[in-house]
Amino acid sequence: MKIYIIRHGQTDANRKNQLQGRRDIPLNQEGRAQAERIQTYFDGQGIRFDRVYSSPLGRAVETAKIAAGENATVQTDERLIEMDYGPYEGVDLKNPPEEIIEFFSDFTNNSAPDGMEQLASVTERAGRFLESIAGDGVENVLVSTHAILMKGLLEYLTPDSNGSYWSKYIGNCAVYRTEWDGGSFSVPVEVTDLAEKK
Repeated sequence: MKIYIIRHGQTDANRKNQLQGRRDIPLNQEGRAQAERIQTYFDGQGIRFDRVYSSPLGRAVETAKIAAGENATVQTDERLIEMDYGPYEGVDLKNPPEEIIEFFSDFTNNSAPDGMEQLASVTERAGRFLESIAGDGVENVLVSTHAILMKGLLEYLTPDSNGSYWSKYIGNCAVYRTEWDGGSFSVPVEVTDLAEKK
């Protein structure tokens, strides 16, 4: 069983460097084009998806529908929703408050500010989702989600990462693959260079 994990395409909030969180902001034109490029990649590799899961937010659902192909049926799962930024949703990352600067400077050792979901919670629900689909008996699965939740998935899949994924830049429509062999997941690998670069 191969699981492909994709971050959603670009939105206007991404373009403006804002913390999006759980605000339901749609893909913009570039975001749709990014998802179409990923669909072309999957098609060129002969990859067809037996199951498609997505965060319930529209930008992730739309990315899943485009990337998996027009006939895909998308199942939404609340465990795949983005980190809850609480009062910091919409913050301008070009001029963030001091507590956000401190948190972002060392995700591993600094707790999230009051009102935000903690990273341990993100990793825990990401792991619960993965374990719930392990051994489904299908060949290919697509999971469409968000930057921080995707990092939580990657952290869960890489126990010896020591938190390195939290500070890694993951561009819009980045794709990673992990494999379930019937007993465990493989360490995830990035499978395409089509993602937006920083």
